[in-house]
Amino acid sequence: RRPCFRVCYICGREFGSQSISIHEPQCLEKWHSENNQLPQHLRTAEPRRPHVLTGGSCTLTAENSAAYHSAQAQLLPCGNCGRTFLPDRLIVHQKCCR
Repeated sequence: RRPCFRVCYICGREFGSQSISIHEPQCLEKWHSENNQLPQHLRTAEPRRPHVLTGGSCTLTAENSAAYHSAQAQLLPCGNCGRTFLPDRLIVHQKCCR
């Protein structure tokens, strides 16, 4: 049986139930510093923690699904090929995309 992991709503990575509370503030701080270094047209709004209004045993699964979709919503599509990237990686990709 796989241990219960929680998904970070900012980066989409999995963390244990104790370490997610340590990771999220650090991840949000990193997100702010990276977002401020981007050109103005690529900056996005701060990601918000998703609120899931379900009860029962499926709560963790629903929370993880909502957090994953929140992290995926931050990806930006390439204007040439349509693939999605994090904003800082999109700049690198666009230099070589044809």
